[in-house]
Amino acid sequence: MTSIDGLGDLRGKRVLVRCDLNVPLDGTTITDDGRIRASLPTLTQLREAGARVVVLAHLGRPKGQVRPEFSLAPAAQRLGELLGTEVTLASDVVGDSARTVVAGLADGDVAMLENVRFEPGEESKDDAARGALADRYAALGDVFVSDGFGVVHRKQASVYDLASRLPNAAGQLVQAEVNVLERLTTNPARPYAVVLGGAKVSDKLKVIENLLAHADTVLIGGGMVFTFLAAQGHAIGTSLVETDQIRVVKALLDDPATGPRIVLPTDIVVAPEFSADAPPSVVAAAAIPDDQMGLDIGPESGKAFAEAIRGAHTVFWNGPMGVAEFEAFSHGTRAVAQALTEVDGLSVVGGGDSAAAVRDLGFADDDFGHISTGGGASLEFLEGKELPGLQVLAD
Repeated sequence: MTSIDGLGDLRGKRVLVRCDLNVPLDGTTITDDGRIRASLPTLTQLREAGARVVVLAHLGRPKGQVRPEFSLAPAAQRLGELLGTEVTLASDVVGDSARTVVAGLADGDVAMLENVRFEPGEESKDDAARGALADRYAALGDVFVSDGFGVVHRKQASVYDLASRLPNAAGQLVQAEVNVLERLTTNPARPYAVVLGGAKVSDKLKVIENLLAHADTVLIGGGMVFTFLAAQGHAIGTSLVETDQIRVVKALLDDPATGPRIVLPTDIVVAPEFSADAPPSVVAAAAIPDDQMGLDIGPESGKAFAEAIRGAHTVFWNGPMGVAEFEAFSHGTRAVAQALTEVDGLSVVGGGDSAAAVRDLGFADDDFGHISTGGGASLEFLEGKELPGLQVLAD
């Protein structure tokens, strides 16, 4: 992939930059601006080069309809605050307002188009519909920079099709993400530990299978652990379980090549219901009472997981260990996060819920070696899939 430096002199050129500004909102208030901050190095580099920067981004899932609650106005305001300059937001995506805003840019200025997912063609499965929209995007720019790593696994107009219509490059964020993920799958420093949580085994089964070819240890927590415990024949009470995945999980556990490297918790924090106020108690992972549900890994498991993490030189973590948004069931996630800050080597937080959890728990981004901005994209990369938004840049 070409870097921004490989694009030549950008002074006076209109540079379309696909960013991932899909930030969580409470009304119109941004509750976590991590993705906006992650876009700053690329945007700053382009401004300093004298480019006329046009940001393309999405927010939420408006599904091709103009829905005011998904406006990028909060993101544009926050980006302007962080850059120390006004970021003008067009009132449409590729219409009269977009053309007027882009035409009014001076060297070093930044503008933003409205939510690209307001356009039906953005996420269309029809190549012609996406291509027609990409042509309209391309008419607004001279160069394209892909810096929204969180969407590079999507074959969408502003991610995939636009890149083939203009001279293109990978932004600093995309390059950094790819470099880190390649370190996780190509000769990683050992010992190499992977920590996986989250709700569903089905969401991460391919990742588990692929990473078992690279990692020395795979630590399993979160809601998906109960499918593993059920596959071992243990009682799991009313805990979350995917019965259709039990057979596949059992095969992994029984396989002498993979089973010994999969580490499950030995104790579980349970409660009678899914509630922040539910009374927690700790039970053996092999014997969860019928009237209780597992909501976090237990304290002994938290210590064991932390010890394994601190003893590794490469660690990848994706998915909370429990219901981290509830204080009583956040301790397993906190134990894992704290251990990652103490790794002598590369520690990677794999985006999505994990990134939100560590920030909510009071950890700073620079406490870790790398916090990915793309949970889904990171996981698909680690599954070994080709990501369309990266493939088109390499082509």
